[in-house]
Amino acid sequence: MPGSDHAPTTGLTAPELSGVRRLSALEAVRARIALAVDLGLLAPGERLPGTPQIAHALDVGEITVRRALVSLCSDGVLERRRGRGGGTLVAAHPTPGTVLTTDVYRTAGDAVRRLIDHRLALECGIAHLAAVRASDEDLSELRELVEEMDRAPSWAEFHGCDERFHLRLAEATGSSSITGPYGAVLRELYRYYLPYPMDALRASNREHRELLDALRRQDTAAAGEVARHHVETLHQTMFVGLLSTSADTGNVTTGN
Repeated sequence: MPGSDHAPTTGLTAPELSGVRRLSALEAVRARIALAVDLGLLAPGERLPGTPQIAHALDVGEITVRRALVSLCSDGVLERRRGRGGGTLVAAHPTPGTVLTTDVYRTAGDAVRRLIDHRLALECGIAHLAAVRASDEDLSELRELVEEMDRAPSWAEFHGCDERFHLRLAEATGSSSITGPYGAVLRELYRYYLPYPMDALRASNREHRELLDALRRQDTAAAGEVARHHVETLHQTMFVGLLSTSADTGNVTTGN
């Protein structure tokens, strides 16, 4: 749960993710924000969301976030500005490679790729079943979440809506045997969630809207195809692609 500093574990992926699990909550927050800065996902001068929003998005306590932000300011990754328009911002000239624990995320590509493959298999089936079984209430709640993501002011708020959307989509199948395993895979993937540019997240939400349109039409083929593309994009962008691309070329491909 948000603010717990600890996410549930699953036997499926625990051995593969031991590197991330060894990090304290403080070091995990430091690494994820620093890596986003190193990759250019957070631009110089960009203002970070508020502490409560970051804590909720990264599933840690607010005290942990405050300590992480203070330490990243000391490291030259972030800076604090006072007065109107102030807050915690990415430094104008952030020091790259300062937080060594980012390597835990950079080298985890194979483990994350296997998680994404598992999610792909589940999500395509979920989309197919939801196209057949989703009720008017299901569709209404999914539409509200899509609209909420359109209004999200930052990656932190978007992430929470995105999680609720996908879990609600699984619930629309009416099958508890699917929602449990699917939720477990999402929780493991979200251990790797990085701050992400809003233009890419808006593109992701357009796919949510396309999926919702397919569900309304009860078009199982279209729903499955949107879900497939949506998840397969993760191989090149938000998780594996970012990590491997950073290590190989120093460039980032966006557009999840």
